[in-house]
Amino acid sequence: MTKFESEVKVIPASQEAVYEKLSDLNNLEKVKDRLSEDKVKNLSFDAESLSVEVPPVGTIVLKIIEKEPCKCIKFETTTSPLPFNLWIQILPIGENECKMKLTIGLEINPFMKAMVQKPLQDGVQKIADMLALINYAQ
Repeated sequence: MTKFESEVKVIPASQEAVYEKLSDLNNLEKVKDRLSEDKVKNLSFDAESLSVEVPPVGTIVLKIIEKEPCKCIKFETTTSPLPFNLWIQILPIGENECKMKLTIGLEINPFMKAMVQKPLQDGVQKIADMLALINYAQ
């Protein structure tokens, strides 16, 4: 399995608050208006899944497949040109601070890896940046 990881983001909120917000995808409504339309189009979601159009890749649909309370949320694609898993790891630093890291994992041959490495690395970083913008204290 090939993995692409975001940089670690420090979030000024408790591990529990971050997990609670991210484990219900309806909470993404609060950041929807901050997304760049040239990067992401037609974002839609419900509590357990999200769909997004990523030019020039196409539509990607992710659903939550596993939740480990306060620590990890795992997703897998149901629709994607390239099937992959995504997991969000959340670790406490203190009472009102935690660390978050995103990882994308996929089975891919070396030729394809060379083609998708940069877009996937950029993508996982942009998702982490977006999630770091959420106000988890509310």
